[in-house]
Amino acid sequence: MEADVRETEINLARQEFFEYCHLIAPGFYKRDRAYLVDLCETLQNFWEGDATVLVINMPPRHGKSRTAQLFVQWLLGRDHSVKIMTGSYNETLASTFSKGVRNAIQEEKADIGRIVYSDVFPGAVIRRGDASMKLWSLEDGYNNYLATSPGGTATGFGATLEIIDDLIKSDYEAHNDAALDAQWSWFTDTMLSRLEEGGKIIIIMTRWSTRDLAGRALEHYAEQGAPAKHICMKALQDDGTMLCPEVLSHRSYMAKMAATGQDIALANYQQEPMDLQGTLYTSFKTYDSEPVNSFGKSLFTSIKAYCDTADTGGDYLCFIVYGVYEKEAYVMDILCTQATMEITEGKVAKLFNDNRVNKAMIESNNGGRGFARAVERLLKERHHTNRTKVKWFHQSKSKQARILTNSTWVMDHIYYTRNWRDRWPEYHKAMTTYQRNAKNAHDDAPDATTGVADNMEKGGLRTFARRQ
Repeated sequence: MEADVRETEINLARQEFFEYCHLIAPGFYKRDRAYLVDLCETLQNFWEGDATVLVINMPPRHGKSRTAQLFVQWLLGRDHSVKIMTGSYNETLASTFSKGVRNAIQEEKADIGRIVYSDVFPGAVIRRGDASMKLWSLEDGYNNYLATSPGGTATGFGATLEIIDDLIKSDYEAHNDAALDAQWSWFTDTMLSRLEEGGKIIIIMTRWSTRDLAGRALEHYAEQGAPAKHICMKALQDDGTMLCPEVLSHRSYMAKMAATGQDIALANYQQEPMDLQGTLYTSFKTYDSEPVNSFGKSLFTSIKAYCDTADTGGDYLCFIVYGVYEKEAYVMDILCTQATMEITEGKVAKLFNDNRVNKAMIESNNGGRGFARAVERLLKERHHTNRTKVKWFHQSKSKQARILTNSTWVMDHIYYTRNWRDRWPEYHKAMTTYQRNAKNAHDDAPDATTGVADNMEKGGLRTFARRQ
């Protein structure tokens, strides 16, 4: 009878991924650990479904990498033609993942009462002579597994499944835009080029930053009309309970939060990107095209602009052009730069002309008056137009108070083009990372955006000239 029960369990493990995990590691994959059941079922459904990308964000020590290794074992046992590529932060981590999978497949049975991989999948055998921990095959397969990293190679290997695990090493790297850009480039240039038709991608990582690989992938595939599946599990649930008290108790969680910087702890355990913790602006509205009537004519009642010149040599000039429609502001163009006034004067004049701006407001606190006069002169001399009425003024109100007070209006009534992150990256970064209660290195973008809000709310919208 016991042999019959065991055979039933083995047959079920071949069909259901969680049952395989439970059979191989019952001490960790307990049936009452609902989050592990959900994780395993999601992985199997993802593999068997139509989605291309799955993003997994989970706290440390809760089994995300371990489950990924078991998933690779299970897939190879069921289908010897599967070709899997795993990518980690460096070659050492990549090889460790690979070694874990390979050792499980090669494990020899020493205890008659203990189930090993070969009991479940006896036909999956590592090809003799494949000694490399980075590239190996099953006996009846071909290049079944490759471990790589952003500094490694993937030449000549095509994958049906790619798993990217632990790509960011530290919080320092999470704040390093160059490092994040390099990782995205590695993903798009190397990993995607190695993915075979119909292949799938699993990204496993802590949510360090909105610009990390997970965040960019979620945004990219949503824009492509094929949203990625997303598993996001917090150690401390919204109802006050722990995700799994056996793995991490509330007492241990609080101790870790106290011992670690809050931003790092929240990223690790609560999947809150560090650049979003305490941010002032929590959402932004976007638009696909300018509002037009049935004849295709613009419905903007005016085209306006607001400019905040740089306070010091290290600050930014922030210039925003926006169309007004039904008391809403539709951002059309932005210049956010640390270039000198000699350069920005010409660029701003050109943007006035290109966007057919009717009225512009320029803060005169720090050389703004001279800047405004120079722009007016360039409009006449270079662009031969007096369409834009340029007005400079002294801003006497508290900058921080204005930004805080107008933040809700900004989120509710200012619309950006859908691709605004790519069009104006410096501005986008400044707006999405501005902290409510912290000292910010720069506040030029929020200040200029608040100027748009101030200008919109003054009530003179109906008096401006219509777009010509």
